[in-house]
Amino acid sequence: MGGITVRQCIIVLEDGVSASLLAESARSKALAPCGDRPFLAWLMREMQRFGVEEFVVLVSSCSAQLEDVIEQIRSFLPKQPEIILRTCPFSSGTGGALLYSEPLLQERFFFCHGEALFSGNLSRFLQQAREGNSVLVRSADCLSRYGNVRLQPDGEYVEDLYFEPDRFSTAGLASSGVYIFDHSVFDHLTDNCSLEKDVLPALVRNRNLRAVPLSGTFWDIGKMADDEIQALDVSGTLFRPAVFLDRDGVINRDHGWVGTRERFEWESNIRETIARIADCGYHIFIVTNQSGIARGFYSERDLEHLMDWVVDSIREYGGNIDDWRYCPMHPDAIIEKYRGTSMDRKPGPGMLLDLIKRWELSPSCCLMFGDQPSDMAAARAAGVEGVTVGPALLAELIASREGF
Repeated sequence: MGGITVRQCIIVLEDGVSASLLAESARSKALAPCGDRPFLAWLMREMQRFGVEEFVVLVSSCSAQLEDVIEQIRSFLPKQPEIILRTCPFSSGTGGALLYSEPLLQERFFFCHGEALFSGNLSRFLQQAREGNSVLVRSADCLSRYGNVRLQPDGEYVEDLYFEPDRFSTAGLASSGVYIFDHSVFDHLTDNCSLEKDVLPALVRNRNLRAVPLSGTFWDIGKMADDEIQALDVSGTLFRPAVFLDRDGVINRDHGWVGTRERFEWESNIRETIARIADCGYHIFIVTNQSGIARGFYSERDLEHLMDWVVDSIREYGGNIDDWRYCPMHPDAIIEKYRGTSMDRKPGPGMLLDLIKRWELSPSCCLMFGDQPSDMAAARAAGVEGVTVGPALLAELIASREGF
């Protein structure tokens, strides 16, 4: 598909940052209940926001119990991803496990530990990690077991990444345990190697590990007892407020039934505005009537290809679209299968209600921006505050509104 969106995430389930994967007799803390769901479900939910469609979970052994937990996790996810359980040779090390999984891996992929979760605008990470290998870092008073980071003088690449506490420092840059790798990482992998002790130092020596600083909330459950994990309140951060956006007339000029890039013209400062909303911690969704499909001007596949490009282009500016919905139905459709009425077609609230349910949103914490009376009617029917776009652009409305 191209673009900056990374659609695959590799998650290693291990007991702490050791060189060996989870022993058969142990259960990864990532699978422990955290609130009403396994901790791993929260991690996957966050990664889905930024375009991850496939998870490869590295384990030392696969059991019916593990498969049951994965199915339970699926039930909590707003999108239905591909989840692959990859059984790796025991004690091959995290680097060896990654090498063993090479046939499954896309050209670029996220890599993270299942016991740590970073919540922030990962589109800013994608924006700066377009090529090569990168680590997401954060300012911390207590340095991380996932690596303490010292930067080269240019402030872009890692000078040193060390995993023992620095006795001379109580604050600095810490790894968030989230990486984006490309296949150049395989030049440094062997059948039995540690990511922390062998692979990352090799990338650093070759000036091939970029550090991308990002603000956000970080949780590390690796040293927590199960009851502490259960009581951990991540939902207060991860159940976010949300912004719904109509597309034509809000994100792009409404030239009438826009189904191709050639006819797609961005509204002024719209991508910068969406980045601002994302930086403020909001979910962002697009809900759009698409009767151009019903009228035969373009197909559903054409629209999906266009929207892949739209969302990726928004991420290039540091913004995000967590999810989107469209309704192709119209009472006067030329194509029979699209002829009829639907609660999904605005002014019906169906698209909003579906997103509210899947992403576990509170309608009172949501806003709908649209340029048509039908947008406002859909918002009211879903219990969401509606804000009319026009004549003021979305950029002007957001700039003048408290909370952004």
